Amino acid sequence: MTNVSNRADFDSPWKEIIEAYFPQAMDFFFPETYALINWERPYQFLDKEFQQIAREAEQGKRYADQLVKVWQTQGEELWLLVYVEIQAQKEDNFSKRMFTYNFRIFDRFDRPAISLAILCDSNREWRPSNYSYNYPNTRLTFEFGSVKLLDYENRFHELENSDNPFATVVMAHLKTQQTRSSPEQRKIWKFSLIRRLYDLGLEEQDIRNLYRFIDWVMILPKALENQFWEEFKQFEQERTMRYVTTGERIGYERGKAEGKQEGEQQLILRLLQIRVGELSPELQKRIRSLSLNQLENLGEALLDFTVMEDLFNWLQTNKSA
Repeated sequence: MTNVSNRADFDSPWKEIIEAYFPQAMDFFFPETYALINWERPYQFLDKEFQQIAREAEQGKRYADQLVKVWQTQGEELWLLVYVEIQAQKEDNFSKRMFTYNFRIFDRFDRPAISLAILCDSNREWRPSNYSYNYPNTRLTFEFGSVKLLDYENRFHELENSDNPFATVVMAHLKTQQTRSSPEQRKIWKFSLIRRLYDLGLEEQDIRNLYRFIDWVMILPKALENQFWEEFKQFEQERTMRYVTTGERIGYERGKAEGKQEGEQQLILRLLQIRVGELSPELQKRIRSLSLNQLENLGEALLDFTVMEDLFNWLQTNKSA
């Protein structure tokens, strides 16, 4: 897994965690496809090939889309197209995009691909699974696999008893959604989930990897963030297991190390990217023009943002931006 300090500011924690634990992701979310694959042979992320079929100008930047080459148990090559849809609301063109990417792979590389979607949104009714059209002489139905993370709310006990890394990932995601209006509860859950990594007896690198995911998605207001780290530092000292030290903090401490104003800007831009999607260059410039105090206020306000309009409304209210 890439070191946080060297990682692009707007890379998704989903992308990183899937790359680190791809077999476990397939086993957890798509067991039928997992069973097709010979995991003794190496798999390969086809970044160059994916860029050839993902036209950002048409579709917008995706956070965690992956194209992966694996080998079937029968010895044949197989391509997997894995999407993580992390937008806060449903996307009307999602099924069409799933079909378009799948067709582009077939057209450009002469390879069929298994298309899989992980839906992280909060709309219980939105469950895309196919794209189709039907005319008198031409008919198309394209189906793809999908999982809805909200469905795991009723299986939380299963998640707590699982040692698959993606049980932790899903718990962190669900608790982030559920505590959107309760930062105190989020702090409690964040501590609990990170402590659970130690209780599971995981290897040091696994603790680091999953810790970074939890810390990145479970954003806290600055005051609670400071409280959290004091409590966690005491926990580490009691366990005498300093796998994850306060020196590795992704948030405000990294910002201070880079220079407070610039670090705060980078942090806020990254968090906004996660919360509401890709920001235009003009919008990024506007964020960078904020004072340090405004940046800190925005850092707390964005915890409740779910769509780009929330950011626009905040900027309108704070017109000096």
